[in-house]
Amino acid sequence: MDATRVTLVHDWLTGMRGGEKCLEPLARRWPQARLLTLLHRRGSVAPAIERLDIQPSFLNRLPGVARYYRYLLPLMPFASGWKVRDADLVVSLSHCIAKSARPPKGVPHVCYCFTPMRYAWHMKGSYFRRTGILGRFKAAAIDCLLARIRDWDRRTADRVTHFIAISRTVQQRIRDCYDRDSRVIYPPVDTEFYTPAPVQREEFYLVVSALAPYKRFDLAVESCTRLDKKLVVIGSGQEAKKLQATAGPGVQFLGWQSDEAIRDHLRRAKALLFPGEEDFGIVPLEAQACGCPVIAFGRGGAMETVRSLGTANDPTGVFFEEQTAESLMAAIERFEREADRFDPRAARRQAVLFRKERFEQELFSYLDAVLAGDPREVRKAA
Repeated sequence: MDATRVTLVHDWLTGMRGGEKCLEPLARRWPQARLLTLLHRRGSVAPAIERLDIQPSFLNRLPGVARYYRYLLPLMPFASGWKVRDADLVVSLSHCIAKSARPPKGVPHVCYCFTPMRYAWHMKGSYFRRTGILGRFKAAAIDCLLARIRDWDRRTADRVTHFIAISRTVQQRIRDCYDRDSRVIYPPVDTEFYTPAPVQREEFYLVVSALAPYKRFDLAVESCTRLDKKLVVIGSGQEAKKLQATAGPGVQFLGWQSDEAIRDHLRRAKALLFPGEEDFGIVPLEAQACGCPVIAFGRGGAMETVRSLGTANDPTGVFFEEQTAESLMAAIERFEREADRFDPRAARRQAVLFRKERFEQELFSYLDAVLAGDPREVRKAA
């Protein structure tokens, strides 16, 4: 067993999503690690993570907090005042506050950064919409709050000695927000679980994810409703009721489903719709691993994982250029006109480039080099 004393830090543990899939290999390598987090809903993550010494913040004692924790953003900096002791290495996995952990003097703190805090930086408009006089009054208060949080976020970046970005998109954000360099290591995709199957593609489009505002599933619902296309929505979240209210009869909401059910739909769907601007986006790669084409907004992480029709040989998807229903509708129609250009074997080959084994080899090689004091690794300036 690796005798390195490791402290892991993760924003919150409420489900087994992309971030937790990145955490799981660390939990397997260092089963004796301490894991600091804001919240922990027991049984919500993989057994390897559940077996760690999980230490949640005081927010975890609030009744029913797993249902409303995202609204506690103003309290999160106070709840995350982690001063780590007795560690040889601190590894945080952060899209919000985990990177604020303070390591012991001289101990490296490596942050695997999913993105700088998107609520406060580049996606404010998607989370805090302004309507009417009351909306403008609330917006002024929110702007004041977010300015303070951005200042805190920027200051706590100095507690990180080494940044890893999940994509070139996030690498640029780290540079813009924190004025720091980083290494890109793409997240893992389970290409052994997500595989093609000898079944026919069916006449439905698919979206899979938490139903959060910035995911822009409203565009998928509106586009398929106007085009009279069947759409299956897998996911739950704060946008669910709003989406259901605007959906036509061809849109089916399944709520959250098991990984097996998601895989089954990816094997049968005509294409995955991915209308948000994502930091990376594992779902499009899980789709491609199943041989499923992707229709995605042409910004963010999808630009690094999908081979677009018209710009690449062996295309695996189509990009649309504007985040509007009209632009997405045009992409769907183009996809249907040129459907014979998409080879499921090409999609599978693209996904395999991002397989789990590649992630673990790159991540642990980097961490080992940091522990060894390799001066070639990207490091905080002295």
